[in-house]
Amino acid sequence: MNISKAEQKTLHVLARGGAILVEKNEKGKIIEIDCVTREGWALADCTLSVFQRLRRRKLIASRNGGPYRVTMLGRRSVRAQLDNRM
Repeated sequence: MNISKAEQKTLHVLARGGAILVEKNEKGKIIEIDCVTREGWALADCTLSVFQRLRRRKLIASRNGGPYRVTMLGRRSVRAQLDNRM
């Protein structure tokens, strides 16, 4: 599957325990998203268009009205990255 660099970075954060929090308007349409790592940091590369592409490809999903998290297909699609922690 052809996944862009921003999509890869977002999937990697989600695979490590992050989540995407959405804000909807009164009609239920998603107007703003925040991608948060498991440590609580915000990811700037995760835009609304990246979010929509990941959701359309079923790489992320929300369950029971909760935050969006990576699916099994998303975990298989993400490429391995080195962890910068020491």
